[in-house]
Amino acid sequence: MMTRIFKKWNLPDVTAFLIAGVIIGPFVIGRFGSGNFGFSSYDEVAKYDVINEAAMGFIAFSIGNEFRLSALKKTGKQAFVIGVFQSVLATIVVDIALIIFHFARPDILSMPAAITLGAIASATAPAATLMVVRQFKAKGELTDLLLPIVALDDAVGLILFAISFGIAKVMISGNFSLIAIIIDPIIEITGSLILGTIAGFALTKIEKLFNSNTNRLSMTITFILLTVALTSVSFTLGPVTVGFSSLLTCMMLGTVFCNICPLSEEIMARSDKWSSPVLAAFFVLSGAALRLEVFKEATLVLVGIIYIISRSAGKYYGARFSAKATGCSEKVVENLGITLLPQAGVALGMCVTAQELGADGALIRNIVLFAVLIYELIGPLLTKQALIRSGDIQAMPQEIVERREQKLKNAPEKVLPCKKKHK
Repeated sequence: MMTRIFKKWNLPDVTAFLIAGVIIGPFVIGRFGSGNFGFSSYDEVAKYDVINEAAMGFIAFSIGNEFRLSALKKTGKQAFVIGVFQSVLATIVVDIALIIFHFARPDILSMPAAITLGAIASATAPAATLMVVRQFKAKGELTDLLLPIVALDDAVGLILFAISFGIAKVMISGNFSLIAIIIDPIIEITGSLILGTIAGFALTKIEKLFNSNTNRLSMTITFILLTVALTSVSFTLGPVTVGFSSLLTCMMLGTVFCNICPLSEEIMARSDKWSSPVLAAFFVLSGAALRLEVFKEATLVLVGIIYIISRSAGKYYGARFSAKATGCSEKVVENLGITLLPQAGVALGMCVTAQELGADGALIRNIVLFAVLIYELIGPLLTKQALIRSGDIQAMPQEIVERREQKLKNAPEKVLPCKKKHK
C-alpha cells in the first residue's frame, strides 16, 4: 500500500517500506501501547531479528552472483581499487573532522569515540542498493561496478573497524592487544571465506541430485539459512576469538555457487524472486527500529551532522578519484560516489561491539543511529537518481505505458460462476 502511495513522487519501494516501519514503530502507532497493532517498544522489534539475519543472508548471496569470473575479468581490478580506496578515504576524512571537533569540545566527544566512528564510516549498506537495482532493473557499467564494490566494503570495513576499535580500547584501558587489533579480524575474514567456499561446493554437489526446479530452489534457500545459522557460532582458542561474518560467508557461498554450478543463473534468479517478501519485511523492521529520539539532543545532532557530511564527502570523492584513476567512464566517475552513501546493518553491528567502550559506546551508537535514519530515508532516492543519470535505469517508453493502461480499461470483469442453482 505504501509503495502505491509513494509512487506518486517516484520514490523507491525501499523508502516506502522504511516509512511503513516508522508508522508501525514505537514512535507512531506504537505510542498507543495497545499491543494489537504496531510495536510498542524496541524490544518487540528485536524479537524479529531472525528475519533481518535471514534477509542479509539472501542479500549477500545475491551479491555473490556479481563475482562471476567472466564479469570480474572486465571490472575486477576497478572494483577492488575503488572499493578499498573510497572506504579508507571515508574513514580518514571522518577521523580528521571528528578529531578536530574533539579538540574543540572534548567534553562532548572523546578521542576513542572519534576514531571508532571513523572506522564505522567505511561501511556501506548493500540491502538498499540491491533493492533499488532490482526494482528498476538497473543494468550498465555503473551497476556492474556498484554491487562488487558494496560487497568489498564489508571486508575493508571489518579490518578498519578492528584496528580503530583496538586502538580506542588501548586509549581507555592502556592495555595493548595485537591479537584483538590484527589477528582476530584476519581470522574472521579468512574463516568466513573458507566456510562460504565449503558451503558453495556442498550446495553445487547436492543440487546435481535433483531434477525438479522446485526442489533445487528449496535446497538453495535451506543452504542460505543454514549458512547464516552457522555464522552465529563463535568460540575462543586461547587468546584468539574465532567468529564469522554472515555477509562475507553468504557472499562467498553465492560466488562459489555461481562460478561452478551450471544451473546457477536460473536458480539464483528464482531465489531472488522468492526472497522479495523477506526483504520487504527486513526494511519494514528496519524502519520500526529507527530511533527518532536522537533528534532531542542538540549536541548529538551536531556531531551526527559532522559525521554525515564528512563521510559523504569521503565516499563521494574517494569513489570519484579512484574511478577516474582506473579509467572508468565519465558517467561512472560522476555518479558512483552517490550510490555508496546508504548505511545500516553492518554499521549497526559494529555499534554493538563498540558498547564495550562504556559511555563512549552509547554515544557512538546514538550518533550512528542518527546517521542511519538520514541515510536510509534519502539514500535509496539518491541511488535511484544516480542510476538514472548514468543511464543504467531506462524510463519505460510512453507507448508501453499507454498500452498497459488501455488494456486495463478494456479488460472485461470476470464473473465467478455460481455453483448453486437459484429457483
